[in-house]
Amino acid sequence: MIELRTTEFDPLDELAIYQKRLAAGKYGACCNFIGSMRDFNEGDEVSKMTLEHYPGMTEKFLQTICDEANEKWPLLDCLIIHRTGDINPNDSIVLTAAWSAHRDASFAACRYLIEELKHRAPFWKKENTGQGERWVSENTKAED
Repeated sequence: MIELRTTEFDPLDELAIYQKRLAAGKYGACCNFIGSMRDFNEGDEVSKMTLEHYPGMTEKFLQTICDEANEKWPLLDCLIIHRTGDINPNDSIVLTAAWSAHRDASFAACRYLIEELKHRAPFWKKENTGQGERWVSENTKAED
């Protein structure tokens, strides 16, 4: 499942709800990544962030990386929920999860989902700092 949201969500609640939809006994592992907004970037305090996307294109891309993960590893399912719009510090931004029979596939697929999303997905990020607004270039730093 792929979902873009403009409102805050609780990633752990979303995992619990989604996992109930999966066939009981078919998976032995679920790996997930939860990303939230920090209140600093590039040495500056950040009070708000706005994430923009291209409707239709972004969802299609996220589905593509889920399909790629399913081709690379024996997964039961995967999930991506991503925020758009205005986001405040400590808000959840992204949840990726992968379910499989064994942990190796689950770990690898979850990492693949977030890395591909961070480096290739069509999102544009604007930050509000004490110096004003600024657009942030592609996130390719290891600490992101």
